[in-house]
Amino acid sequence: MSSYIIEGGKRLEGEAVVSGSKNASLPILASTILNKGTTKLYNVPEISDTKITEDILKILGCKVKKNNGKVEINSKNIVKKEIPEELMHQMRSTVVMAGAILGRFNEVRFSYPGGCDIGARPIDLHLKSFEKLGINITENAGFIICKCDKIIGANIDLDFPSVGATENIILASVYAEGITSITNAAMEPEIVDLANCLNKMGAKIEGAGTSNIKITGVKKLKDISYNIMPDRIEAGTLLCMVAATGGKVSLKNINSDIISPVLTKLEETGCKIDIRRNEINLEAPKRLKSTDIKTMPYPGFPTDMQSVFSSMLTTSKGTSVIIENIFENRYKYMSELKKMGAKITIEGKTAVIKGTKRLIAAKVNSTDLRGGAALVTAALVAKGKTEITNVEYILRGYEDLDKKLRYLGANITLKEGE
Repeated sequence: MSSYIIEGGKRLEGEAVVSGSKNASLPILASTILNKGTTKLYNVPEISDTKITEDILKILGCKVKKNNGKVEINSKNIVKKEIPEELMHQMRSTVVMAGAILGRFNEVRFSYPGGCDIGARPIDLHLKSFEKLGINITENAGFIICKCDKIIGANIDLDFPSVGATENIILASVYAEGITSITNAAMEPEIVDLANCLNKMGAKIEGAGTSNIKITGVKKLKDISYNIMPDRIEAGTLLCMVAATGGKVSLKNINSDIISPVLTKLEETGCKIDIRRNEINLEAPKRLKSTDIKTMPYPGFPTDMQSVFSSMLTTSKGTSVIIENIFENRYKYMSELKKMGAKITIEGKTAVIKGTKRLIAAKVNSTDLRGGAALVTAALVAKGKTEITNVEYILRGYEDLDKKLRYLGANITLKEGE
């Protein structure tokens, strides 16, 4: 396992450029399966999740060329219709590959996905939606086999605005006969980015970013170049890390609209925020004030920001109440924060954080991607040298996090695992 070694107590200050979005890159990489030619993608983050997705594309038969944030995928000669089991288990979001393979071949075979253990996250919404599109689903020895003669447009009403299910329906429906409509669709900006990319290829998707999406089936797509949106969770994470240290930062390559709930809450803690075109400037007070957060589907406060924001609040003045409404296991990282002196009590989906002036360095373990980032946030303010183990989780979703933090003045090193 690799580790971060962080000497806390340094005030972070300077500029940082936000990388391309992890959560937009993965479905957009999957969408290249639908284009039976070449797709050029720019601003793809160099993280382990995108590498796994690119590996799956290669195994399927795509030619993948990479160069400095640009990924060129030729999907003309795909030979396989199965997502490799070992890669499926590494990352939950591989499940969106299923919709893309189905959309192109009317057939796919895959196992249940893995990834971070932050809750049940069943894929029943995905499978129910596939069935509505006329796809037959069978299970055999832990594998799911989806097959049909043709995909037929349908009206799909989601029980919950699931991002993955919404993406899978869109991908499966691009070549469908007729019109597919999704009610109670997820409204995240990453859905909009996927739809924009597919529409540029020649798909007909309307309403992305609202709760009602309409996909009119088309016969073919075309080769394109597409620039992936910036990562709003990385942007929010960097803002919280700087704020925790009482620092000051200018974030470049970020549209403030996509993280407005996070900015509102940062202002409640006493941070001064100045928004300019594709730039967010934050200046934090010496000590933050407490605030309450409640995670909700977009446009509410993002569940992916809860861990880092909560970690930042452990040294705020006063008591904060956190309510996690999306994933039931998302507080696992808090037991690690307690080792560092954080005063937290948890009951069900509610956590109460009583701010303490200073955290103490300790050896702690990343439990998941965002929980790992929460531990980095705590280590940046803790007195002494913290070692965070199992940072492979963090490397799944943040491009060059240690380099960006060092550039802002943090004392952080990455110790490679054996």
